[in-house]
Amino acid sequence: MSTGERLGQAVAPIAPEALVADAVCLREVAVDPTDPVGGIYWIEGRPRDHGRNMIVRLDPASRGKPSGAARGVDLFTPDSPWSARSTVHEYGGGAIAVHRGRVFFVNADQRIYVVEPGGDPVALTPPAPAGSVRFADLDVSGDGHRLVAVRERHHDRGGVVNDLVMLSTLGCRAAGSPELSVVAAGRDFYAAGRFAPHGDLSWLCWDHPNMPWDGTELWTATRGRVAGGPDEAISQPRWSPDGRLAWISDRSGWWNLYLEGEALAPEAAEYCGADWVFALRSYGFIPPATGAAPAIIATRTVAGRQDLVRIEAGQEPRTLALGFATYESVHVSDASVLALVGSTTDAAALVSIRLDDPPEVEVLTRSRTLSPPSSPAAQERASPPISIPERITFATSGGHRAYGLFYAPTGAAATLLPAPGAARATAAPPLIVTCHGGPTGAARPAYDIGVQFWTSHGFALVDVDYRGSTGYGRDYRRLLDGGWGQIDVDDVIAAAVHLADSGRVDPAAMVIRGRSAGGLTVLNALASSKVFAAGAVHYGVTDLASLATDTHKFESRYLDRLVGPWPQAADRYAERSPCCRAWAIESPVIFFHGRDDKVVPPSQAEAMVDALRSNGVECSLELFNGEGHGFRKADTIVAVAALELDFYRRLLGLDAIEERLK
Repeated sequence: MSTGERLGQAVAPIAPEALVADAVCLREVAVDPTDPVGGIYWIEGRPRDHGRNMIVRLDPASRGKPSGAARGVDLFTPDSPWSARSTVHEYGGGAIAVHRGRVFFVNADQRIYVVEPGGDPVALTPPAPAGSVRFADLDVSGDGHRLVAVRERHHDRGGVVNDLVMLSTLGCRAAGSPELSVVAAGRDFYAAGRFAPHGDLSWLCWDHPNMPWDGTELWTATRGRVAGGPDEAISQPRWSPDGRLAWISDRSGWWNLYLEGEALAPEAAEYCGADWVFALRSYGFIPPATGAAPAIIATRTVAGRQDLVRIEAGQEPRTLALGFATYESVHVSDASVLALVGSTTDAAALVSIRLDDPPEVEVLTRSRTLSPPSSPAAQERASPPISIPERITFATSGGHRAYGLFYAPTGAAATLLPAPGAARATAAPPLIVTCHGGPTGAARPAYDIGVQFWTSHGFALVDVDYRGSTGYGRDYRRLLDGGWGQIDVDDVIAAAVHLADSGRVDPAAMVIRGRSAGGLTVLNALASSKVFAAGAVHYGVTDLASLATDTHKFESRYLDRLVGPWPQAADRYAERSPCCRAWAIESPVIFFHGRDDKVVPPSQAEAMVDALRSNGVECSLELFNGEGHGFRKADTIVAVAALELDFYRRLLGLDAIEERLK
């Protein structure tokens, strides 16, 4: 049944409350190397528990049951204070590691703790005022005696120092501070400290103004610098079972896999994304038989499409036919692969994939208890039906092409002819253009109830992979260099015009929304054209000069490449800053921001709102207590969705259209 055949049906849209009902955010997966079958752990972000991050352990006895998903057991009681989250670089990652049943984790207070089997958390690092000393990216040595981590120290006068440190894990039951030593120091940033089977240690480091996807260096304790430099981005160093060092490098223009410097599968494909957080895992080794070379299971992205492949020496990568759209946190054992996966029709899940022919998939846990239907027939019967992303490509400025994911509306009001004199003049649906963050991010095709929320309310939606996005090679990623605030704007406008010209959306009912860096794109698009009737900015950038001088260390020199060095390029910063172009914005704007945001301070949103109001532009600002850069609490998520929906419906006249359905 097509969307057109569903016209006039009273399809119940998704309510804002459904965005968080029976839902968790599945994050980092950790596997105990001494028990890869039973020692499986993960972190669940729980909006209904004030955004708490609970560590969950898989109950091995619950696997293989006819009812489907296995059962997880919370590591902490509901009334305990523990929440596993690192804030190094503000974005964190690598907050958990496991060895012989001992769970090491970074708590919300940024100290490292250990939980012995059957015990309570014991602090391994001393307290520090207000998280002034933070840890991330944990890894445990093969004998379990040492723990390596990234440390970030915030000094009273505003300076921030990063280094790589090692802690002894012996005597963990005794409270107090274990022996801590500095492994590497003197560089601006460190990441990916990883122990080798024979005792060596590898890590990544880099310096301002580079971000980790611009240029990094790979070092080991015994060999010194192994690879990399200011123009080669290396990611995810990992030791093979036989003690050889592997990594991912973009030296060819594509993030490909290398083993001791030799390309394993050289091709125009990406085997990782940008390292915005620590401890990403997109590949792993299958332990080899005696004398054999190890095989690798890895994620591979070609033109934005991701799959899972098997790589063996001397052979072309072989795709595993699994049907998922995204793969994260990949852990590999001798017979199976563990991964967080997403499909276009089902909620994100942690699965175990047996490496049989064909592969067999076992669901271990889901991000939503009430999972959407997975079969095509069930999708059509769903209320509302699921909107499946369609990949689009379109022409943009400079003779280039850009990409996006287009979602057709499923709500019946989307295609109902309006009454004479109504605000909308065509039968085509309204369009939401979404701008991802980063801007070095990417549109994701996996099922997202946040996207389905909009399509169920009658909106078409396009998630734009503007130039600068990952998944299309280094050249495409670097097309944004020096052009942020212009090139991304050209691309989101081009996406909207392309869909309007093709008759798929109503050109008079197009709005634009974006988060973080995408917020800057939203505001500059509103200032640059009259294409969009309104905009929504979620914790977005409004003042580039302020961002260059008043943000956290990790991104404090990010704009050197995206815009130009500060203050030499001050004129360009002003030209690209929405706060300096407020006079050119005429469409209404709604802003959402966390009061505790350290990445983009709420003062940016407040100043932008003041500037717009002084010009007579309709705008509003919603500030949320206890929220930082990104919303984690259920009440916030529900409130934001309801407010933004009402904002669009009122401005586009959708209430009058839907009234005619009754």
